This record gives sequence, C-alpha cells and structure tokens, in this order.
Amino acid sequence: MMNKNKITLLLCICAMSLSYLSAFATSKVTSPNGRLSLLTGVDASGKPYFELLRDNKSVIKKSYLGVSLKDGQLFEDFKVTKTSRNQLDETWQQPLGEELNIRNHYNELTLHLQQNKDKKRMMNIVFRLFNDGMGFRYVFPKQANLNQFTIIDEKTALTLPWDASAWTIPTEGTHYYEGLWTKAPISEKPTVSTPITMEVNDSLYLVFHEANLTDYATLNYHPQKDQNGQVILSSELTPWSNGDKVYAATPFVSPWRTVIVGSTIADITASRLMLNLNEPCKIKDTSWIEDGKYIGIWWAIHMGDYTWSQGEKHGATTANTKRYIDFAAKNGFKGVLVEGWNWGWDGNWGAEGDKFNFTKAYPDYDLDSLQHYALSKGVRLIAHNETGGSAKNYEQQLDSAFALYQRLGIRTVKTGYVNDKMDNLELQHSQYGVRHYRKVIETAAKYQIMIVNHEPAMPTGLNRTYPNLISGEGVRGQEYNAWSQDGGNPPYHLCIVPFTRQLAGAIDYTPGIFNFENKAVPQSHPQTTIAKQLASYVVIYSPWQMAADKIENYEAHPALSFIQRVPTNWQESRVLNAELGKYVTIARKERNGNNWYIGGLTDQDPRTLTLHFDFLDNDAQYEALIYSDGEGADYRTNPYPLAITQKRIRKGDSLQLKLAPSGGFAIELKKIN
Repeated sequence: MMNKNKITLLLCICAMSLSYLSAFATSKVTSPNGRLSLLTGVDASGKPYFELLRDNKSVIKKSYLGVSLKDGQLFEDFKVTKTSRNQLDETWQQPLGEELNIRNHYNELTLHLQQNKDKKRMMNIVFRLFNDGMGFRYVFPKQANLNQFTIIDEKTALTLPWDASAWTIPTEGTHYYEGLWTKAPISEKPTVSTPITMEVNDSLYLVFHEANLTDYATLNYHPQKDQNGQVILSSELTPWSNGDKVYAATPFVSPWRTVIVGSTIADITASRLMLNLNEPCKIKDTSWIEDGKYIGIWWAIHMGDYTWSQGEKHGATTANTKRYIDFAAKNGFKGVLVEGWNWGWDGNWGAEGDKFNFTKAYPDYDLDSLQHYALSKGVRLIAHNETGGSAKNYEQQLDSAFALYQRLGIRTVKTGYVNDKMDNLELQHSQYGVRHYRKVIETAAKYQIMIVNHEPAMPTGLNRTYPNLISGEGVRGQEYNAWSQDGGNPPYHLCIVPFTRQLAGAIDYTPGIFNFENKAVPQSHPQTTIAKQLASYVVIYSPWQMAADKIENYEAHPALSFIQRVPTNWQESRVLNAELGKYVTIARKERNGNNWYIGGLTDQDPRTLTLHFDFLDNDAQYEALIYSDGEGADYRTNPYPLAITQKRIRKGDSLQLKLAPSGGFAIELKKIN
C-alpha cells in the first residue's frame, strides 16, 4: 500500500498538471447562429491569442494580442486564471438611423489573465461574437501594481490567411480622413486608417474598424506580408506629440476592435455590430433630437460670390440670411446654416484660432433678431462654430455659447477644426483630440444641442450613447467639387463611400448641386449628373441633409421636389444591388410611414440596372415617381438632362433603368391606400 507521503505527492503533481493544462487550455465561443467560432487562450510563452473561423475555415488565423506600457509589458508571461461567459439577445430603438429596431444578439467570453512574474499584473480580454462578426477589447482591472499607466504601443496583430484586395485611405498625408478610397492587395498598402473594407472572394467580405472610442487614441493598421504569404495587420495608435499613445488609470477599458464578416455586400452594410458595442443612450429625454434638411450660405462662398470674413462681399449679413430663411420656409427646409457670422474669421486660422468668439456676431449680422425671424417662419438657424483647431479656446466658451444657442432656440451646431493639429500641437485623432470631441458632445447634450462634426474623429458608434451626435464629415465631401485642383471627386467616389466611410456612421456629404459652372476654380465641378446628385440623398445617409447649392439655382427647378420630399430618418434600409466602387442601389423606408425611396448611381461607365421590388408589401400598389438621367446626359459634356416619369409598381415587379456616365436615379414609391 502506498504511504501517505507518496499519495500526497501524487495529488500535488496531479493538481499542478491540471493547473498547467488549465492555464494553457483553449477556450471557444461561437456566434448565436453557430457559423462563427473563436478559439482563444495563451501559448507556451504566455502570449494571448485568438483565431476566428467561419464554417470551420479560418477568417483570421492565430493572432496575438496585448499592450506595451512605459513601465513594462502586457503581452506575454500570462496565465489564464479563469474564463467567464455571458450572452444577450435584446432589441433596442434609435431615435435617428438607417433603421428603427436594432437587434443586439451575442455570445461573450472573457479571458482573465495574470502574469506569472514581476508585478503579476492582471489584464482581461473580452470577446463578443455576433452572427455578423466580432469585437474584442482590453480590460485593465483595479489592482495594487497597476494604477496610473501609459500605453506606448498596442500589440494587436491580426493574421490574415490571404492577401486580398482592400479599399482604404492612407493614414499619413490624409487630412481629416478626406482621402480617396483606393483598391489594392492589402499587403501593398501603407499604414491605413479604419474602416478597412476587404473583398476576399464572392462570398466573403470583411470590415476592420473599432467601436466605442472613449479616452483612447484612434486605430490604424499597418499591413505586412510574412514568409508564408499571410498578411499581418499590426495596430498603430495615433500618438501624442511626445510619442506616448494613451494615458490611463485603472479600472480602464480600451475601445472594441471590430471585424464584420459578411457573405455579400448587403451583409456588411446591414451590420449594426459597431452600434451594439457602444453603451446605451445616456440622454433620458431625446424628444428634442430630430432630423431634417437645411440650406446654407456656403456654396456661394466657395463660388466666390461672398467671403467668410467681413468686407464688401461678406456673406453672413442680416439681409442675406433673411433671403435664405424665406427660401427655407417656402420650400420646407428646417434649418439655415450660416458660415462666417461670428468674430474670428479675419485672422489666420492656424495660428490665431483662439480669436474665434462663438457668442459675438459681426456688426452686420443680428443673431437674435434673425433667429426670432426664422422661428416665426417655422425655421431655425444652424450655428456654425469653426475653431481653427483651437480646442482650448472652444472649450472655454462651450457653456456660454451653447447656453446662448439654447436660449435662442438654436438646436443644431456644425463644428469645424481646420488645422492639422489641435492647439497647434496635438494630432486631431490622438487621445487629446478624442477627449476634446467627447467634451463637446457631452456639453452639447446638457444644453439640448445636436452636433454635426466636421474634421472629426472617425465615427465609432458613439451616436448610440449620445444620439445628439447626429452626423459628421471625415470624408472627401462635396466641397472638393468646388475648389480641388484635381477637378473634384471622381465618378467612382460615391460608389464606394457607402461601403467604407459610411460603415462608420452618418455623413454630412452636402449633396444637391444643380449648377456645375465654377467661376472660382473653372476646372472643378461635380463629376456627376443632376440625377446622381438626387440619388445621393438616399445612398448617402445623414439624419440632417443639406441642399448645398445657392438658392438661386433651385428656383423653379423640377428636381427640387425630390429633395423637398425625401425623408432623412428611416425605418428600414436595403442594398438592392451593388459592386464595390462601380455602382450601388439602396432602398429605404420612411420612419413614420409606408413610402419607400430608392437611390442608384454609377461610376464613369454607363449601365443598365434592374430593380426587383420583392421588398414591397403584399397586395399593395405604389405610385413611383422616377427621376433619371435624360437623353444625352453625360457628366463630362452635359450633366443637366433629367427625365421625370411615373409608373405603378407592385411587389414582384421589376424595372430597368439606364444610367448615364456618372449618372443615377432617384425614386419615390408612394403607397396607394
């Protein structure tokens, strides 16, 4: 018989073996429908990793995770102390969006990690699997040996099993995310900003981005091919001016790193994964948050008719603004945006952004009386706050400015940051900039102000938490068709934006140009037809859409009727047909009714698209009002011909539409009672 000492020793060996096996065991979590599965754990050197599979085939191969701190590292020497699981299946509603009801359905796995040596620091990694992809984040619990800390590098490195084509914009040299999205094998790309949209094959599309960017630096990825033909996407965070990436104190969480996985183009646009990874709405009463359309004293400035600064050609005058208010009231627009109304536009923005005053109007602009006049007409002014990148100056005036606007009944502010660096020191997309943008949004919510953010951080779904963040720029918008020396946005641009930048959130693209003559920069103009301008109101999503042209160009124009009627808040949205960068057709159902609106557009190639109306209600009839390219329409020679026709449509019908080079169409489907 074995003596007690031998039995005790054997039990200890067994316990140690089980502990070792547990520390290096692989854990698994699957998506609710079972198609996606994720394997995770730590390897023999204690490095955390994960692998993502769809139908048991690798989508992301073994990829290592972690962060590097100024006083140590949190990417190796870990053991798994335990795992925990959670799941959720709920449906929530958003006040503004591409659809009303959002299903939030996931399975969650958390790795609880602790290092074996030194300070035995702890870090957790949370994985959430949805039917359409995944998100993961780093969690830094409160602990004795980790209080305040500095992240100098994030070690997230995603290993792709192939070198597929990707649509991206480069991080370096692209100001304000206003670059052209281009397609090439991912290994040939430089460091790129997210989102990254990847075409792997006809049945696999991927989108890499982030969600819930809170008190952290924005994410970029640097691709590099290894000796096995795999491509590794290594994270690169936007730094502070001293090179540090993130300052934090426990407890602390990183943003979610997200991967959308779709079988079709429609799948990736239908994903609400990013929104679901943000916190629920923190605004108790959202009744003041609304959608609408607006006009503005803006395009005329680009055309050289007016100036932002004071002088003989100053655009933001009381008399001129009244003209725009009258036009808005007559034609059903809710807002009038006026740029250049306040003190500060006469200086050098980059060096003297601190001269902007957001409560003091120029002498020829009567803010109080104009807002009262607008309200009497059923219209509201939209306040424009250009900061010149001077974040400190803006923050010092936020409360006084927003209190004034609230008192006057101004509900919407368009912010701007035309300067490569905030306060002439820090990059806009660093943690410094992210903190500033959040302060503006939270302060605005306190005063019931909606924000349209130009020169923003790339959206990451924060509008779920703060739906007063209604839209943003972060795209090469319509303004490039006014002054860009390369002639304006190329014809394919609007065919790719819905599947790249728009996957991050609503876009203030400012469509609706009807007169393409440009006396200021003659070689620049919209590289579209009139019909494509109309299609943009459906294809490009924003809860506040601008009719950007001079009001003189809308007078008696038959195309204006579509802009007047098209909604800006939706109950449901669908991609009807698309090929990335070539053409797209999107249908949207109005939020509070039964009518549908469809927009379709193409690149420089003319084409015929067939629409199938299988999404309409059974046993219902619709009156279709169709705005399409007229005879001879061509963006290069004659962008103006427009045909307006009517047709009865039922579910199951189909319709062929001819699109001119860089042309389009817009359809209103009115349900007949």
